[in-house]
This record gives sequence, C-alpha cells and structure tokens, in this order.
Amino acid sequence: MAAAASGLALYRKYRPATFAEVKGQDHVTEPLTQALRTGRINHAYLFSGPRGCGKTSSARILARSLNCVKGPTPEPCGVCDSCVALAPSGPGSIDVIEIDAASHGGVDDARELRERAFYTPVSGRFKIYIIDEAHMVTQQGFNALLKLVEEPPPHLKFIFATTEPEKVIPTIRSRTHHYPFRLVPPSVLRELMQDILRKEGVAVQEAVLPLVVRAGAGSVRDSLSVLDQLLAGSDESGVSYERAVSLLGFTDASLLDEIADAFAAADGAATFRVVNRVIEGGHEPRRFAADLLDRLRDLIVLAAVPDAAENGLLDLSPDRAELMARQAARFGQAGLARAAEIVSTGLDQMRGATSPRLLLELMCAQVLLPGAATDEKSLLARLERLEKGTPRQVPQSPPRAPYPAPDDEAERVRVPSPAARPAPQPPERTQAASPPVRPAPEPTEPARPVSPAPAPAPAIRAPVAAGSGSSPADPLRQNWDAILAAVKQERRVAWMLLSNASVLSLEDDILTLRFPRDGDVKGFSVSGHDAVLKRVLSNNFGLNVTIKGVAGGDAAAVGGVRPGRPGPGVPGAARQPAVRRDPVPAPSQSAPPEFADPNDEPDDMPPGEMPEDEPSPDDRAVQGAELTGMDLIQRELGGQVIGEIEG
Repeated sequence: MAAAASGLALYRKYRPATFAEVKGQDHVTEPLTQALRTGRINHAYLFSGPRGCGKTSSARILARSLNCVKGPTPEPCGVCDSCVALAPSGPGSIDVIEIDAASHGGVDDARELRERAFYTPVSGRFKIYIIDEAHMVTQQGFNALLKLVEEPPPHLKFIFATTEPEKVIPTIRSRTHHYPFRLVPPSVLRELMQDILRKEGVAVQEAVLPLVVRAGAGSVRDSLSVLDQLLAGSDESGVSYERAVSLLGFTDASLLDEIADAFAAADGAATFRVVNRVIEGGHEPRRFAADLLDRLRDLIVLAAVPDAAENGLLDLSPDRAELMARQAARFGQAGLARAAEIVSTGLDQMRGATSPRLLLELMCAQVLLPGAATDEKSLLARLERLEKGTPRQVPQSPPRAPYPAPDDEAERVRVPSPAARPAPQPPERTQAASPPVRPAPEPTEPARPVSPAPAPAPAIRAPVAAGSGSSPADPLRQNWDAILAAVKQERRVAWMLLSNASVLSLEDDILTLRFPRDGDVKGFSVSGHDAVLKRVLSNNFGLNVTIKGVAGGDAAAVGGVRPGRPGPGVPGAARQPAVRRDPVPAPSQSAPPEFADPNDEPDDMPPGEMPEDEPSPDDRAVQGAELTGMDLIQRELGGQVIGEIEG
C-alpha cells in the first residue's frame, strides 16, 4: 500500500479529505461547513471556478460528509464504511456516482440517469450524482434533467462542477446553490508546497518555489504537477534554480536585470546584446517578452509602493526587492508605464509571427526611443529622462553658424558696398492710372559667415508634468531663457520676435505661443521663424511639437521680453537702441510681414528721448554694412520687393 501511495502524483497523494484541508477557498468551505452543521442541506449545488482549484475535491468531501454515519457533519469520522470508501485514496462508493459530462452529456445519458435516480441508495443516506465538466452537457440533456433537478426524490442530491458556469442553462442554475471557487493566492500556494516538501524530505533552493507558483498560475493541481516534475528530476542535492529555469522555460533573472538596466540607461548596445543572448541561448522570444512584461509589472508596483515586498504585494526576497527597487528608481514611473504598454502590444503581435526576433528587437527599439512617438506617455517619458539627466539616443544635426560678432564686420559680412552695386533705374512713367511696377529681383541667399560652433544648450531640468495642478507647458515656461538663447544662435530676428512671446499651452503636441500683435504672429509664421523654433526644440531639447501662434494680451507680463529692455528671456541684456534704417517705399501689391519694432521706446524713458547706450552687435553689423531698407527686408525677413510707388 505504501509503494502504491508513493507512486501517486502529488496532487492525488495530498488531495484534501475534509473542508479544513482545502486551501485558499475559505469563502466556500466556511458556508458549506455551517450549512452541514445546521442541517440546511440543498438538493443541488453548483461549484464553478478555474481548473485545479478544488471543485471536484470539495464535491467528494461534501458527499462524504453527507453519507457519514455521524452525518450530515462538517467533520467526517473517517472510519465508517462510507468515509473509507470516499477517502482520497478509497475505492469509491456505489451510492456516489461521478459522471464526466464531456462523454455523457447527451439526451440519452440524461434519460438513463433519470431512470436510475429513483432507486434508493444501497448503504448510504443519500444517492449523490457528481457531474463534472457540467458545461459540456447539451441543452437537450439539461432539459431532460430539468424536472428531476427541480423536484428530486428525498434521497437524491446533485453536485455540478464546471469551469464555465455561464454555459449551464439558467433554469438549472436557478435551482442550485452556486459556490464560485477562485485561484489560490501565491502566498498560500507557497506555504502548501513548503509543507509538502517537508513531508517528502526534499531540499529545494529558495528561488525555485516562486517559479513553481508562477508556473501554476494559482491552480493547486498545476502547481503540484510542476513541483512533482522537478522532484522527479532532482538529485541528492535537491532541486536547483538553474535546473528549474531550464526545465520550466523561464528567463533567467540575470537577463531580465540586464535588459531593465539597459532600458533605464537608454543603452541600445546593451539592450540588443541581451536580445542576442536570448536567441543564441535557445529561448523563445515570446516567452522572454512575457517574462519581461512580468518584470516591468513588478517594477511599476515597486515604484508606486516601495515596501511592496514587505507587505505581501510582491513575493520577493529582501535582496531581490532592494535590487529591483533601484531599477525602478532609475527607470521612472512614466518610462515604466510606457515600456509595459509597448511590450504588452508587441506580445499580442508575436502570436503566429514569422519573425518573432524582429518583433522583439522592434519592441526594444520603441522602448529606447520615446522621441519617436508623439503621444502623451512618450512626452512624459522624455521629460522624465531630461529631469534625470539620461542621455538621449538622438542624432544631432550640425548647428547653423550664428551672425558675426561686432568686430571686423566688413571682413566677415560679404555685402557689396553702395559703389559696387548698380544704381537702381527709375521706372518709366506711363499713362496708366496704376503706378508703375518694376520687375522683382531674383532672391539671393546672403553669404553666411563662418564662426566657431556654439556650445550645446543645457538639458531642460523640469519636473514631469503629471502631478496635480501642473501642465505639460510648465517645463517650457521655466526653461524659456535657454530656448531663447538657442534660437538666438540660429536666427536673431526669430529671437527678437520670440522675446515678445510667451508660452500659452502645450496640448496634443501643439505648442501655442501668444504674441502681443497680429503682425508679430504673421511675421513669425510667414518668414519661417516657427521652423527655427521647432528645429531648436527638436535638436537641442528633444521635443517634437507643432508651433502655433496667436495674438492678444501682454506677452511680456506673462513671461515674454520687450526688445530694448532687459527681461527674463535674456538675462543681463542691455537696452538696445533703434536700428537705423533707410525709408522703404511701400510695395504696390503686398507688404512684408510685421514683426516686433525695435524702435519702440522703453516704458521708463520720457517721450521723444532715446537711450544713449552703446548700439548692440546687430545694429553695428547692419550700420557697418550700410544696408538699405530693401536689403534688410531681403536678408532678415526673407521678403521680396515687387515694386515701388513713386511719391
């Protein structure tokens, strides 16, 4: 008998014999125990729940409790003929009939059951039918049983067990007491397996049991089957972690640690080395992706609840919890949420894929490059990386050369002198009522001076705009000085316009700027200055947005700067005098875009007086080159004079 018992599988050898031995189903066993204690027994029961959670075992315990000589009782005696026959290792009782509905669920089977049900039990108190996999009974079979289930003879009891209670017709469900079983919590499963290992006398490394619990997925029967397989392949030293990982097909924790650190550091080389090791090691890419998603889930929980391992949210050892807490801190909550979403989507796409390795690599590339997407999660991840100072894997385009310094302008700015330029020919007068129009000159690109490349702009240090009372536009407002400085290196006229602007909002990757006048908005967008700002935000600060300008309000009061006086846009900037320009004849068909007039007097100066400060580098460059009004329009605003009106 002992030899026969030793050859049984663990889930059969340690099957519970009483309701007290059923683990993780207190919400079912306690009401049933109380019903047996008070004698309020129903004629039909429905046990539903996932596989391997104790439905059939509980049905046998209920039948044993009902037919015990001391019953109905919640604690069978275990010595009477009925208890011995219905024990987990017993031969079974003739009064307790188990039917597999998968093979006996038709109308003929139901009619045969109905004919035999009226016979009284042979030795027990009740004749009990346990119908396993009840959802496999056909609708015609249920209809044939309906009258018997609704009005059974006094000695007849029904216990239906199923994993899909919704497939049991409502007329049958309404006549039963329904008890839903649940998956067993990991902590209960781990405690149960530790007790079994002590009884079996087998040593198992501490890291093995979490793998078994994870493989069992809350099912006691599945977990004990996995443990039985590991024990069968163990040697004198017991079950090792390496053997369990290789046998169960899980990813080694070291690989998950490496790829999590590589993601947190935005290290593409380390990430793809891990992917190559996964493939070369024979691991299935989809299994690796599933394990990676589980790791990201644990990191998200640790980032939100630092003591998750201590209060039971995560089943981790103290050293493992400390290591993963550091990974979660380096990653950040926004980055973890975005990475988990990408891996989850990629995991769905890997079903039936012809090239799972390619999908795994593309998945990793998306996690590494939050700048490639424009959704809100990617924006938060980029701001989080900028706040932590993580280097971006974005190729930098060469910066444009700035305008020349105020010294030796005549040598650096290649502008022809008035003597070298041909004198403009006066237009011929005609008899037409409209003024004469001369042909527009071909637009030419002024030569750019060659100067040392400017130093890269510092990274934006701004909090992630995810908390209460903040918005995605707050980091841009706080770092507007650095943005203006970078724009000044690209194009000074764009800097002059933006000094009058303020950040209004940042929604759906659309950056809205407020200008004081409509002319500023036109001059900003028509002359291509919006493209300059967009390029600066993308290359220098990693933000891919669409620029939109609106007019209205005092931008300087919100955060802008008026040209000619210092402000927050340019720290320490001196007052700028008016730019001396020649009178520009008004064109006949269209006018150049408006922009912020640097001739505006400072607010603190008396009317009619101008500051006596030294001219700015821009003014000296313009005066030294002796540019006319039309030259300024063509050079600074990109405009084209179509014609002149004779006064």
